[in-house]
Amino acid sequence: MRFDAAIDYPADTTRVARMFADPEFVRRKVEATGATSTAIEVTPGDDGGFTVLTRRSTPTDRIPTALRSFVGASIDVRFVEVWQGADADGRRSGTFTMDVAGAPAGATGTTELEPTGAAGSRVRYDGDAKVNVPFLGAPVERAVVEAVQNVLDAERRVAQEWLTER
Repeated sequence: MRFDAAIDYPADTTRVARMFADPEFVRRKVEATGATSTAIEVTPGDDGGFTVLTRRSTPTDRIPTALRSFVGASIDVRFVEVWQGADADGRRSGTFTMDVAGAPAGATGTTELEPTGAAGSRVRYDGDAKVNVPFLGAPVERAVVEAVQNVLDAERRVAQEWLTER
C-alpha cells in the first residue's frame, strides 16, 4: 500500500539535518511513539550524510487483533534512515526501511529534505507498506501505514519542541 507524507519545519535544511542526526532528538522522538524500550545508533557518513538506526519495543494494543496473534503483546520495530550529504542548495535525499521482528510486515521508501525559503524546510516521505498475510494483508497494511503516520506525527511534535528550545 502506497503512502506519502510531508513535515514542514521552521528551520533551514542544515539545522534540520543536524537535528535528525542528534541521538538525543532521535531518543525523544522514539519515546514519543510510546516505545517501552529503545536502542539508537547514529553513524556519520563520508559525504556529510548519516544513518540513523532505531530499535523499539512497542505495545500492540493499537494494531489489528488479527496481527496480534502473530506477534503477541508487543512488537520490536527496526527503523533505518539513510541520509545522503547535502547538495549546494541544502537538499538531501535518503531512504528508510521499517521491519517488524517476527511479523510479515514492514515498509520501505524514500525521503527528501528540501528548503522552503530562507528559514524553512520540508521533509517528504514516499513509501510502500507490505504485509504478507493471506486474506489479512490489506487491513494490516493500513495498520502499518497508520503506524508510520503515528511515528511521523510524533516526530513533528518533538521537532517543533526541539527547534523552539534551541
